[in-house]
Amino acid sequence: MKYMLILVSDPADEPAPDSSEFGPYMQEWFEYSTALNEIGAMVSGEALQGTETATTVSMRDGERIVTDGPFIETKEVIGGYYVIDVANLDEAIDWAAKIPNATFGRVEVRPVMEFDG
Repeated sequence: MKYMLILVSDPADEPAPDSSEFGPYMQEWFEYSTALNEIGAMVSGEALQGTETATTVSMRDGERIVTDGPFIETKEVIGGYYVIDVANLDEAIDWAAKIPNATFGRVEVRPVMEFDG
């Protein structure tokens, strides 16, 4: 079954790119992705650019409304995602707990809806 692992954290809590912690932190991400690939569970995954690059689109009464920035104001942001294909929710939760930002952020685990046809 496919699950989306949505990575949520406050960017202020992550190691800064110019810090000594950043290299080991990125290595954890590479090792995590490699582990998912090695067991054949990786479907897809991407990191997202910062919220300052976001554009939000909505339609109200037939009118398109386009605003700069994310749809909610919060310190925490969605920084990326993985879509994995594993046997069940317990296995998805196990993989979510291994994601490097789970130690200072959150990982939302949500089943992917599948349609027949």
